[in-house]
Amino acid sequence: MASGVPVSPDVITQFKDLKGRKLKYIIFNLNPTNTEIIVEKTSTVKDYDEFLKDLPEQECRWAVYDFEFEKDGAPRNKIFFFSWSPDTAKMKPKMVFASSREGLRRTLDGVQLEIQGTDATEVEYSAIFTKAQSSTR
Repeated sequence: MASGVPVSPDVITQFKDLKGRKLKYIIFNLNPTNTEIIVEKTSTVKDYDEFLKDLPEQECRWAVYDFEFEKDGAPRNKIFFFSWSPDTAKMKPKMVFASSREGLRRTLDGVQLEIQGTDATEVEYSAIFTKAQSSTR
């Protein structure tokens, strides 16, 4: 069961923009009182390394990323949902993020793949590319 932390209406609006290819990625966070899931940042930058720089080293976040790649010479894309919970994050925020994850994930209709990252190797480009390639028939 989800923690009951509601999702801001802006989350859904921004996600629709991402699905419509107006955005490349969205970073989500909890508001300062942990009472609502909010959009922390949106970006149109197509550089995956820039996205990774927006994931804090010691704090949890969720994100969606429209990952573009080629398979068999054809352009493809997959929308990834990231649960970023680094090993270095404090325990209480990790627990709140973990218990709120499913509620957020259910509101993001159109996500195709999920990544749970606890360190940089789990979210590096090659890992995401491999997962996208293997999910495409």
